[in-house]
Formats: sequence, C-alpha cells, structure tokens
Amino acid sequence: MYNIINIINKYILSAVCAMVAISATAQTKEHSVASPDGNIRLSFSLTEEGVPTYKIDYKDIPVVKTSRLGMELNEENSLMDKFRINKVSTSSFDETWQPVWGEESNIRNHYNELFVELEKPSNGRFMNFRFRVYDDGVGFRYEFPQQQFLPYFTVKAEHTEFAMAGDHTAWWIPGDYDTQEYDYTESKLSEIRGLMEAAKCDNASQTFFSPTGVQTSLQMKTAEGLYVNIHEAALVDYSCMHLDLDDKNFVFRSQLTPDAQGNMAHCQTPCSTPWRTVMVVDDARKALASRLILNLNEPCKYADTSWIKPVKYIGVWWEMIGGGKPWSYTNDLPSVHIGLTDYSKCKPHGNHPANNANVRKYIDFAAKHGFSQVLVEGWNIGWEDWFGHEKDYVFDFQTPYPDFDIKALNDYAHSKGVRLMMHHETSGSVRNYERHLEAAYNLMDKYGYNSVKSGYVGNILPRGEHHYGQWMNNHYLYCVTEAAKHHIMVNAHEAVRPTGLCRTYPNLIGNESARGTEYESFAGNKAFHTTVLPFTRLQGGPMDYTPGILEGDMNKIDPGKHHHINSTLARQLALYVTMYSPLQMAADIPDNYEKYSDAFQFIKDVAVDWDESRYLEAEPGQYITIARKAKGSDDWFMGCTAGENGHQSVLKLDFLDKGKKYEATIYADAKDADYKKNPQAYTISKCKVTNKSILKLKAAPGGGYAISIKLIN
Repeated sequence: MYNIINIINKYILSAVCAMVAISATAQTKEHSVASPDGNIRLSFSLTEEGVPTYKIDYKDIPVVKTSRLGMELNEENSLMDKFRINKVSTSSFDETWQPVWGEESNIRNHYNELFVELEKPSNGRFMNFRFRVYDDGVGFRYEFPQQQFLPYFTVKAEHTEFAMAGDHTAWWIPGDYDTQEYDYTESKLSEIRGLMEAAKCDNASQTFFSPTGVQTSLQMKTAEGLYVNIHEAALVDYSCMHLDLDDKNFVFRSQLTPDAQGNMAHCQTPCSTPWRTVMVVDDARKALASRLILNLNEPCKYADTSWIKPVKYIGVWWEMIGGGKPWSYTNDLPSVHIGLTDYSKCKPHGNHPANNANVRKYIDFAAKHGFSQVLVEGWNIGWEDWFGHEKDYVFDFQTPYPDFDIKALNDYAHSKGVRLMMHHETSGSVRNYERHLEAAYNLMDKYGYNSVKSGYVGNILPRGEHHYGQWMNNHYLYCVTEAAKHHIMVNAHEAVRPTGLCRTYPNLIGNESARGTEYESFAGNKAFHTTVLPFTRLQGGPMDYTPGILEGDMNKIDPGKHHHINSTLARQLALYVTMYSPLQMAADIPDNYEKYSDAFQFIKDVAVDWDESRYLEAEPGQYITIARKAKGSDDWFMGCTAGENGHQSVLKLDFLDKGKKYEATIYADAKDADYKKNPQAYTISKCKVTNKSILKLKAAPGGGYAISIKLIN
C-alpha cells in the first residue's frame, strides 16, 4: 500500500513540476509585434527571474538588443523583477489627423500595438507595458493601473535600457539637468567619455550627472547605414529623461531629472510614464519626415483653435543680444524692490532700446514689410538686478519702465495692423511667475497681446529644483493651459525640450531649448549646427531659432566683438525652410535688412505654415535640403543648409504640379562664398521651371541656398 501511495505521489509531483515548467516556459516566451510594413519587430519577454525585457530588430538587423525594463521605488517593494504575465493582447490603429499648424496638413498615425499586463505576486502590484510599432520606429511606456497596494509611489530610478548593437556614430550634447545650450559633437559612442569635457561650455545654470551622460533626442548612425534616434514623447507630470552610457557595452540607461530631494518622480495611480521612443529608418530623409513623436501624443485638447495663428515677427532684441545694449533703464539702482522702487526718481542711462521712439521704428518697419508682430524685451521694471542673485520677487510682469508707454505703443501698433509680442523673463523664479501669471495674462488681454515669449534664465527657485524636473515640467504646461484660457500663444525659452505636446496643446507655438542664433553673437555655433538640429532637437517640436542675421560681422553692431557668425548670408535665408517653426523671427536689426533688401525679400516672402513638405537630401552633420508648399497656396519654398564641407545638389522638381509653369528665384552662395572668409557673397537669379526641371546648386562651406518658386500660369 505504501508503495502504491508513493508511486501516486511521484506522479502528482511530476505533474506539478511539468505544470510549473510549462508555466515558466509560457512566462519566458517572446511576444512580438511588427510594424505595418513588417520591417520593424518588437519583442517582449520575461527572464527566468521575472525581469521585463524587450528588443527591436529592423529587417532582422538588431537595433536594440535585449534590454531590461523596470522601476525602482523609494521603498523595498520595487518593480524590477519576479513578475508574471497575466495577459498579452495586440491591436492595430490607423487614422489621418490634421494639425492646427505644421509641416503638412495631414498626418497619418498608423501602428500595431502590443499590450502586456504584469503582476508581481509577492506584493500584489501591477505594472503594464504598451508598445506601439510604426514603420519608422517604436514607442513604449510604463502604465500603472489603479490598485490597492500601489495607490502612490515615488520613483528612485527608472531602469529602462537601450542596448545598442554596435559602436555607432552619434551626434550628442552633454547630459545636463538645466540646459541644452551646447554645440553638438559628432563621435563614436566609445569616444564620448574622452570628448565630454571639451563638449561642455559655461551656462547660466547647468548640472552634469555623468562623464558619459547625453541628452535626447540622440541621433545615431550604424555601420549598416541605419539611422537610430532615442527620445521621449508626451512628457507630462514626470521628469525629463536623459541617457547614461555604459561605454564598454554600449548600453544606454535612462537617467531621470531629480527634484530637490533627489527623487525622480512622484506618481499616483492610475498613471503612465512618457513614451520612450526609438526611431529606426534606413534613409536620413525618413528621419526628418518622421512624425513618431507627434503621433504618440494625445489629440488636441481645445475645441476652438481659430485663435492660434503662425507668426512671422521682428523684435527689439538683436541690438541687445548682438549689440550689447541693456535691458535695464537706469544705473542708479544696485537692487530693485518691486512695488517700492520709484523709477521716476532715477536717472535713465539713455541706452535703453525698449523706448517709445525706438519701438515705433520697429512697428513701422513691421507694417511696411508685412510682419505681424514685434517682440519687445526690456519693457518692464526689474532688469537692474534680475540675474545671478536667485531673487524671488524679481519682476511683476505688469509695470512698464517710464520710457515705455504700453497703451500708446499698442494703440500705435494696432493702427498699423501689427501686434506687440509680450516678453516674460522669470529669471528662474517660478513661484513669482505663478504669483503674477493671471494678472500678467489679463494685462495682455487688456492691450491686445496674443503671444508671449517667456524665459527661465538662471537657477530655478525654489532652490534645488532643476529646469527639467517633474515640478518644472508641470509648471511649463500649467502656463500653456492657463494661456489658452486667454487665447494666448506661448514660446518658452530655457524650458524643457519639446516632446510633441504641441499636438495636444497647439498654443505651445515654439520653444528655444537648444543653442540658437543668440550664440552666434556670443562665440558662434559650429558650422554644422543647423544640419544636426532637425535630426535632434526639432524631433520633439519647433524651435524659435531666430534666424535671418544678414550682417554676420559682429563688430559692426558691437565694436567690442571681433568674430563672424559661422554661416553664409544665403544659409541664413535657407533656415526659414530647413528649421521648421510656425514662429519665425527676422532677427537682425532693420538697418541691415534695408542694406540687403534684395536678400531680405526671401524672408518677407517665405511662408510659416505648410500643406506639404518634401525632404530631398539629408545627412546629419553634412547637409539638409527641404522643399515645402505653403498652406493654401501653389507656392513652394526650398532651403539647403550645409556643414563645413559644403554640398553639391542635383534637385529634381518633380513635386511641382504637372503641366504648370513656375518662376524660381534662387538666393545662392556666390562661387567664392565661405562662412569664414566671405560669408556675405551671394547671388540672386531667376528662371522658369516645371516639374521636369533639374536644378544644380552648390552650397559653400557653412553655406546654403534658398529658393522661392511661384506659379505663373
């Protein structure tokens, strides 16, 4: 009898073991989903230890090797391992949507989705992953359903890996919690550590975190000729992600921006992280055409968007940035007490550009040449001690200097068909800005302002917070949504890099969030800078780059400066096409536009909103050539920007309508043009073209060309 029982128990034990083995096999099984065209495959699985992992292949070429996922919490029960799969489901989605403004009037959102629901039996917690696979890349995020044993949690570290398949060429800037205003470096991944110190430069606020840390959007090129880009989409109520490279194994690990206490994020379920994105294409032009980031954002939140309009503007700005004139009104005040200091008793220093007479000149110029707005910086009290003191009550965003008559100037502008653009510099004092925000927006309503350029120069107050932390990211979005209640468009400088939120909140009409034209006045940007930005910074949204500097000799505006802008004049025109933005500034002073009036014509003519874009030539760090069709028009505009080696183009105009004739006006580098030796050498020529025409054009080193193509029949 004992033997019989023993035999039965052995059979039961064997069966249980078999069931456990089957269950383990099921848990470690790969679950895959492919892109609609079948070229990209995403695979998910759990390791034997229950660690979530994923990998990405392109046409069977490894792009992201097996990489771990997980969330380390500020407690013992982290969400790192010992998971089991409760459910796996797949679905497909295909729609075409219309952006309020953009590079085209229609965008297709087509993907296949894999949704994996996980449970950690040891603590009864749930964590899910949603993967969306497009023809041009993958987006995935962590999702946390509402649950009894995880109502709130604090993120200590997000353990998302991107294991690269080789020592790729990369275009990168140093990882920093507070600024993105760096020149790009082109190097192998293995060279980042050795080049890091040379890649750094001084900034008003900066916090490095690693000798191999870099920022997104990170553009790479593989030995197989694939273009791989890592970024994030829909950054809402979470901290910004950077990348920390294990340069021995070429594995990037997510590095979130900490708060003042060192925590990475504070979450309440149900919630989700931003999307982590991996773009992979086999042609650089496809990278520029990708709408992966926009598609991963939610549709527009506003029922009425009729008040959101693209803007071409000029500004009282370059004579400050380039010419060294002050934003301040007086030299009498070592410190300012907002609400107490009486400026009527101060002697003006007489060099304040934001004055009534000068602003009227800009308004007149804008009206004469068809610009819709004039930005005026330095109009409000407080600039005497605005920087470097971590001052709380630094501005009130309402009180003008004595030489700026806000009512009279706005009345004058409106009589000319022009608006003034508001400027709100916060000096990083965020509590102070929110303290005054409603009153500031009400003031804008009163005087007819519909757009604001905000700024966050310097360290953030409250002290210890960073520009790219969760708290600040919530602030930036709060300003945008509050502005929408007043029908105000927002252009935030020194803010977190865009992640496609302009789809959801299209009054976020622009950002700086990178090294722009102002650095040409400081020390210059690398000649290839504008051939990299569309692959990196612009993937998440448009930039207020402020192009159009036609006088590149800086000592002609400021005798104390002795350098030239690292660009030819013709390329400055091209940037209005290659650096997409619905917010385009003609950044130079009016006198220089009068001096080069023939070249200035392109800036006047070029559109700021588009029905269609064609990416004709592209290679990061070398050249970009783009053609765009103006919104609601038959006119096309083309632009080419080139790096230090210049570029020879052979362009087929087969995107033009068949059977129609056009006149092309070509603004090109002269034969002897060079960004160092002869930047202002340019030619202007006209010719008749059709869809069968071929144009052969050469961009000089650091140069480019711009073309206006207008229908003539």
